[in-house]
Amino acid sequence: SALTETTGTVVPECPVIPLGERVDCFPDAGLGCLQRGCCWSPLDERNAPWCFFSTNHGYSVVREERPNIYSEFYLHPSHPPSFHISYFQSFSKISDAHNQRFEVPHEHIKPPATHPSGSFNYEVELTHNPFGFQVRRAATKKVLFDTTMGPLVFADQYLQLSARLPSHNIYGLGEHVHQNYRHDTNWRTWPIFSRDSFPNGGTHNLYGHYPYFLCLEDESGKSFGVFLMNSNAMEVTLQPAPAVTYRTIGGVLDFYILLGDTPEQVVHEFLELIGMPMIPPYWSLGFQLSRWDYGSLEEVKRTVERNRAVDLPYDIQYTDIDYMEDKKDFTYDEVNFKDLPQFADYLHEKGQKYILILDPAIATSKRINGPYEAYDRGTQKNAWVTEADGKTPIVGEVWPGVAVFPDYTNPSCKEWWTDEYVRLFKEIKHDALWIDMNEVSNFMKGSIKGCDDNNLNYPPFTPSILDGVLYSKTLCMDSKQTWGNHYDVHSLYGYAMVLATRDALERVFEGNRSLILTRSSFPGVGKYSGHWLGDNAANWNDIKWAIPGMLEFGLFGIPYIGADICGFFDDVSEELCRRWMQVGAFYPFSRNHNAQHYKPQDPAVFGVDSLLLNTSKHYLNIRYTLLPYLYTLFYKAHTTGDTVVRPVMHEFYSDSNTWTVDRQFLWGKHLLITPVLDPVSPSYVPDAVWFDYETVKRITVRKQQVQMYLPADKLGLHIRGGAILPIQRPAVTTVYSRRNPMGLIVALDDNNRAAGELFWDDGDSRGILTKSDAVSVYVCVYMCVMHSGYNDPNNLKFENITVLGVSSPPMTVNVTHNNNNVVVSTFKYDTVKQVLYLKDLNLILGQNYTVRWDQVSDPTPETQRFDCYPEPNSDPTKCRARGCIWGTSTTEGVPWCYYPEDYGYTATTVIEQPSGWSFNITRNAGLRSSGRPESPDINSLRVEIKYHTADLLQFKIYDPTNKRFEVPVPLNVPSTPETDETKRLYIVQVKKQPFGIQVIRKSTGTLIWDSALPGFTFSNLFIQVSTRLSSDYVYGFGETEHTSYKHDLNYHTWGMFTKDQPPGYKLNGYGVHPFYMGLETTADAHGVLLLNSNAMDVTFQPTPALTYRTLGGILDFYIVMGPTPELVVEEYTALIGRPVLPAYWSLGFQLCRYGYANDTEIADLYREMRAAGIPYDVQYADIDYMERQLDFVLDSQFQGLPALVDHMRGEGMRFIFILDPAIGANETTTYTAFDRGVEEDVFIKWPKQLSNDIVWGKVWPDFPGVVVNESVDWDTQVEIYRSYAAFPDFFMNRTATWWHREISDFYNKTMKFDGLWIDMNEPSSFVHGTVGEKCLGPPVYDNPPYILPKTTNHRGLNHKTLCMNSQQHLSDGTPVKHYDVHNLYGWSHTKPTYDALLSVTGKRGIVVTRSTYPSSGKWAGHWLGDNNSSWDQLYKSIIGMMEFSLFGFSYTGADICGFFNPAEFEMCLRWTQLGAFYPYSRNHNGKFNPRQDPVSWNASFSEASRDVLNIRYTLLPYLYTLMFYAHSEGSTVVRPLLHEFVSDRKTWDIHRQFLWGPALLISPVLDEVTYTCHCPSAVRNHLSLSLILSLSQSLSFSVSLSLSHAFSIYLSLSLFLNLSLSLSLSLSLSFSLCLSLSLSFSMYLSLSLSHSFSISLSLSLSHTLSQSLSLSISLSLILSFSFSDCLSPLPFSRKNPLGLIVALSDNGTAQGSLFWDDGEGIGE
Repeated sequence: SALTETTGTVVPECPVIPLGERVDCFPDAGLGCLQRGCCWSPLDERNAPWCFFSTNHGYSVVREERPNIYSEFYLHPSHPPSFHISYFQSFSKISDAHNQRFEVPHEHIKPPATHPSGSFNYEVELTHNPFGFQVRRAATKKVLFDTTMGPLVFADQYLQLSARLPSHNIYGLGEHVHQNYRHDTNWRTWPIFSRDSFPNGGTHNLYGHYPYFLCLEDESGKSFGVFLMNSNAMEVTLQPAPAVTYRTIGGVLDFYILLGDTPEQVVHEFLELIGMPMIPPYWSLGFQLSRWDYGSLEEVKRTVERNRAVDLPYDIQYTDIDYMEDKKDFTYDEVNFKDLPQFADYLHEKGQKYILILDPAIATSKRINGPYEAYDRGTQKNAWVTEADGKTPIVGEVWPGVAVFPDYTNPSCKEWWTDEYVRLFKEIKHDALWIDMNEVSNFMKGSIKGCDDNNLNYPPFTPSILDGVLYSKTLCMDSKQTWGNHYDVHSLYGYAMVLATRDALERVFEGNRSLILTRSSFPGVGKYSGHWLGDNAANWNDIKWAIPGMLEFGLFGIPYIGADICGFFDDVSEELCRRWMQVGAFYPFSRNHNAQHYKPQDPAVFGVDSLLLNTSKHYLNIRYTLLPYLYTLFYKAHTTGDTVVRPVMHEFYSDSNTWTVDRQFLWGKHLLITPVLDPVSPSYVPDAVWFDYETVKRITVRKQQVQMYLPADKLGLHIRGGAILPIQRPAVTTVYSRRNPMGLIVALDDNNRAAGELFWDDGDSRGILTKSDAVSVYVCVYMCVMHSGYNDPNNLKFENITVLGVSSPPMTVNVTHNNNNVVVSTFKYDTVKQVLYLKDLNLILGQNYTVRWDQVSDPTPETQRFDCYPEPNSDPTKCRARGCIWGTSTTEGVPWCYYPEDYGYTATTVIEQPSGWSFNITRNAGLRSSGRPESPDINSLRVEIKYHTADLLQFKIYDPTNKRFEVPVPLNVPSTPETDETKRLYIVQVKKQPFGIQVIRKSTGTLIWDSALPGFTFSNLFIQVSTRLSSDYVYGFGETEHTSYKHDLNYHTWGMFTKDQPPGYKLNGYGVHPFYMGLETTADAHGVLLLNSNAMDVTFQPTPALTYRTLGGILDFYIVMGPTPELVVEEYTALIGRPVLPAYWSLGFQLCRYGYANDTEIADLYREMRAAGIPYDVQYADIDYMERQLDFVLDSQFQGLPALVDHMRGEGMRFIFILDPAIGANETTTYTAFDRGVEEDVFIKWPKQLSNDIVWGKVWPDFPGVVVNESVDWDTQVEIYRSYAAFPDFFMNRTATWWHREISDFYNKTMKFDGLWIDMNEPSSFVHGTVGEKCLGPPVYDNPPYILPKTTNHRGLNHKTLCMNSQQHLSDGTPVKHYDVHNLYGWSHTKPTYDALLSVTGKRGIVVTRSTYPSSGKWAGHWLGDNNSSWDQLYKSIIGMMEFSLFGFSYTGADICGFFNPAEFEMCLRWTQLGAFYPYSRNHNGKFNPRQDPVSWNASFSEASRDVLNIRYTLLPYLYTLMFYAHSEGSTVVRPLLHEFVSDRKTWDIHRQFLWGPALLISPVLDEVTYTCHCPSAVRNHLSLSLILSLSQSLSFSVSLSLSHAFSIYLSLSLFLNLSLSLSLSLSLSFSLCLSLSLSFSMYLSLSLSHSFSISLSLSLSHTLSQSLSLSISLSLILSFSFSDCLSPLPFSRKNPLGLIVALSDNGTAQGSLFWDDGEGIGE
């Protein structure tokens, strides 16, 4: 049908086009934008085009013809020429309808000869005006390639087409260095035009020409490829739409769009189009050595000999152009390489091969001793590329000097090239050919004459190629070749040279395969040649970037690919070369090659005993072992188009994490290679079963990032479950290895299945695949020969089979062959690794066999196993020595050594009394020792169960005959038990055999505690008990940094032992809290406390169950029944003591820094904060204020601090200083604190039977008279600068008296203060145990028989603390080992400090302590320790605060902006916003880091800090009221959402938001990401809001209430209102609305004003992310607040008027409370 032609002037239509979809109309510096009829809209940045096409630009369809399926359309632009587009299958072509244009004369790709039949898997839709088309996937209707987003431009030397794509997962385009495999679509432009250049990481064009990409659509794996068959210079732009724009300067637009169901299928289709890859000779898969400029054949042989001498697997030796006479092709240097004709024989004698190089450029100069006949014969054949006249050879300069260039598109040239190659081979025998410099490279620009000024050498548009000139480092574009102008065929030069070389090699090698290796390439080259990634350099970038390069050439159809190992340019370091040899052992093309003038880098040159050589041999031996598998992969590539080096994404496309994995790669489906490319190389383990190739152990992780342990001699090598890999015993060359026995590695998958293939032939013959001279074997439990046409002369046999992942020992193994069954007696089963080894099988290659084994099943379900050997290095012998069962598992964390069902104790004479139970239990007869000789088992125990109250019970297990340590922490238990069974919330049952206690919630029947499990152990220094849990929802245990509030029950162990250790994953921290809260499936809650102060750990497992292990004391459990989470905390704090009520002023913002140089810095900070108007109440001094870090002694640089403190306090500020427990002991003058401490005997000593001396440690105090050099290492500083230190025993009453006096003297004689900060009280010591590190007494206490994982270090319990045999005395004088009370040191330190503070100041104040234990919260607050300045610490601080809410601490917080390392602006700002809602809100950082206080950044930071702190100060009456209720009733201040909304199970997992009490929801920004607004369905209802405010004086303010749900956070079903309060000139209500929300509001104002007051209403549809975090008020509650004066601290804000915020519930009611007192008085 004919369509109307577009005529007349077209006015550009320029609607608002999204930036990411603009198509650049002005990529060059030609005509102006408007002159081109385009749209102009400049922007702030240059990535997106300012000049872009209008929506009506382009062509229109004037005639449409559809003969059968083949379609043709004739188009016409606003101005001629018209042109023609045709579609056929997945092929589309746009050409000039009137003029013949250049088209690529591809050797393999041919236009379709016939019309296709059948249905298509794609659809094409045409848009007529302006012209465009869409290609859709037929099954899903998804648009894959949509050119309607931009116009077609088709000029003689400028063709452009854009297409929108369905995803950003774009791979391919080349040749370039892509630093990542997946493309960046943020306006990246890649030029494509073959060029001799260095692959140094820039965006410039390189050696090959590949306008082809693959696009992964989504997790379904469906993918498509787009190939533009055009050889002209071009550029391709990727933009955020996502979209692609092609700009080429000639030819036609000849597109092929290939659809597949997987990425791998798309590769198959592309290779079917351009030609399947060649199968290389087997020997070419061996390791290869080369370098440019050995200098002489003798040096080449020295290299060969030294690598032979060390038995390096090594097949091929190269010579570069230095073997030639003056670098002339087809010659050799008859002086330095005089014996080169015999060199191949020399190599062949040892099974090695020889490859030499040829370049295209032919010198015009004569040889040394006569004419250069190769040049002369080429001239006679007219073999050269000519100038524009078509006659005169174009002359340039390359390695041999002035040179001409063969025109390989000329049949006469091909004949000449073949003839010269035959002559060369007759003179110099070799095995394959390496061709280089064929882009084509020319050291002149164009020619020695230059290039004419015409539109070929200087086209109207030049793509963004290197140098910006087409003929740079190559030939003039108007030079002539048989296929056309060099302008059109330049990028085909290497392709044509490969075709000519293919003919030459077939002539020389006839029936043998041989090999071509080319630098320049074009799609289709892989059919005949391999490729290397060019002239890289010896640096860590190039080793990384080689992997994306190899993956891309897999897409391009050249699987025989690799990079120059150890780098071509520059001298390589040993470490880099070592790592490169490791990964290079797994390049398909594995060659070490370097350049002239650089040090040799072959492996042997590093030394016979070098780590590099040994690791190189190790991994090359693995390569040679796996060559049958690699060769099979090449067979699959050759026959079906499979990739060899395979992106992880191709196998695991449904996992989006794999889409960007490009620092690892696969060999085929089954071998994952993870090299070390960085000092820290995180790796991804895809979602499959994986076995470590070297250890044959199954790894326990999958589908997650891991940090593999890869020491200097290792890379990661893993076999995928489901694989069967054919292997062969390695040798130093493939000639010898092919004679060795073969084997199989079978790796079972999740379903205990595996399959694999083997292709085997003679490895060298050409065309054998059509002669049936090969063996193809399929292996799957049985070995089936699919085709057998090849009889190996070596009579190869499969000797060994190794089966990985066999879960239990086989009973028998059988091999069946020709119906004959043979029992295999020579098998071995490794129970630890779960590996079956079958040896000496002698299964003949090419015959059918079945291998079968029968396994013993394990009767115990894996989740019911309880670990009998939690120590490392368990094995069957050690396991059975404990009387336990050994059974391996493939599941991570499952114990392999586990208890039998009857392991434990038996209860006798069990009778329940009204108040509880009391009975004895006896260790079961026949049990072996628990396996720790230093810790004898206790055979008889006493059990007491007490019903204290309706919601509290206790059970205690102890040794009735020998007094054991019991925790001296007093608990609040009633004097009389609850004997009325009807009132109790629980039922207790006792199981006799094995003994266990079961606690059941009466109302639901839920079993909340069940210790009737195997494994109960009670020995002197090791106690273990397990219990089933009521659900997977468990919270608590600490102090340890947890990454989620809810515990992960998948076999995680958490240690508890107080230690000076910064927060870190699974590292025990400063406090010990053996308490957890469990949520039951019914949404009821309970809590469990183990009152035990010995070192311990807890292990969760998915039973669900929990195992306690403690190193001493007794088992003393308390259970509180809730039933709500908040009641659990109230009941627990009723037991251990309610949290302290802090002084009102301590709720203000606080500043501290370790590293103030003098008091002037503090004074300056104070002035700056005041000037900035930032609310600020408390200033600290860290240990800097002390002279040499001595407690109670003021440093000379801080002599003005007392006056400064008085001045600040006079202005309403408060001051807190730090005290550490350790007291310096080496003073040469009177040091009262130490002297009086010695006199009053307050310090920890050795037991008298060991020594009467103090147990000396070292902490911060320095020796007198030293100048500390802080640049020396830490251990040296401790040794030479730190003085001896003594540790007060705070359990003793006399120590409390001494401590009180020292604090009092400091307060009255030196400096006033308002609170005390106690630190280092784990207790921390900088030496291990004692000075000299030789602890006295039995060593078993410092190194007990069970070492807690990650808790005590290999040094033992005394690591960074005191010797465990140190003696302390309880308040009643009872001597105890530090071993038993170590975890109580901070607890014992806290109460004397609190008492002293109240006594000395006469006011409440606040104590902040680092080390804590249950009930410490009665006297102190806590900060979360020496955290790191990193984003993850923001959300972890919320988890920490919520956990300490469980532990009975209301006054908690983290160091805002982090203690260690410099803070980053955005992070610190977000942390300041979050920290404004920490109950304990302090910014504190460490020494040597830059300041991070609010006034240290800039004005915007100060303003944001002021704004958010004003909100805090406004809400302090509410916060103080919460603190009061925590103190009086035990409720939480920082409250998890689940405490208020436990019926909503989504809240059970939330830890990135928190509540202040019941009414205020804080939702901070916690990540360096952009958040989106989400409106949950729960708020899509009509809602009426009321705001009630009562003001008593003339003040103005603003309130912002919002119903939006900011930051993609969870909002509970109970509605919240966003809240923002700040000083302002008007009252405004601002609503952020979701579109579906209906809103009405009313205001009731009672105002008494002396000045006018304005009210304005504004509606806002957006929330500005950078301004603040989200606060929300729960409906039905009333909040009290005060008006903050940002220029005054809290004593003045307390004088301001109060107010109420009332948020009504659905039924129109609200309630709230206010507690108010003087804020610092002592008493109830």
